[in-house]
Amino acid sequence: MLLYQPTKGYSYNSDSIFLYNFIREFKPKGTLLDVGCGVGVISSLLTRDFKIDTYIIDKQKKMLEYAKINFNINRLNIKNIYEEDFLNLKIDTKFDFIVSNPPFYKSSNVTQSSIKEINIARYSHHLPLEEFIRKSKELLKARGNLIFCYDAKQIDNILYFLIKYKINPEVLRFVHSKIDRSSKLVMIKARLNSKSMLDIKPPLVVFDKNSQYTKEAKEAFLNASTHTIKGDIEFLC
Repeated sequence: MLLYQPTKGYSYNSDSIFLYNFIREFKPKGTLLDVGCGVGVISSLLTRDFKIDTYIIDKQKKMLEYAKINFNINRLNIKNIYEEDFLNLKIDTKFDFIVSNPPFYKSSNVTQSSIKEINIARYSHHLPLEEFIRKSKELLKARGNLIFCYDAKQIDNILYFLIKYKINPEVLRFVHSKIDRSSKLVMIKARLNSKSMLDIKPPLVVFDKNSQYTKEAKEAFLNASTHTIKGDIEFLC
């Protein structure tokens, strides 16, 4: 799949590919909303692979323009596009799946990027965790699924807020750069009003002891099969 990205600013990374591969396991169907879609990497791959009605939302017009181009060149359909802050979204549509690679870096006591697109994509004050989960509950169908990745060090808050809003965590998987390194990313699948016990999957290890991609990491990239080109939007339209 061919995907265009900006020449400057935020670019998607392996987190999005691993999240896409994680979501694939649950065979999404029905209506799906990609929150903070960026250039549309996760939602376009899922639309390619599954029969879903795809909705995307991002508060950055520039990112949505890239997403529209990426859907069009790959001959994929978008049901609706929202140029809006997710927390302010007011629609009647309810979703079977809400997916997201949201901004999760803490913004206090760090030197933040001065590039607007990067700042919005990285720092959690643009989409606070509790508000993200609360708003997701509002937009999920009665047994709808919320699947996202987040900073592994904040797993206590993730589980607390999911349970608080009755979006029961069902599957959890930590991502480690190497087997002997601490996890920096966790992927979560939760379902509204579910009573299932939590299944903690074996970790996804990205690199082996020789700093080569593991078999599973290679498979994730193979499943995605993306080819990225950087280009300025004015020359792509």
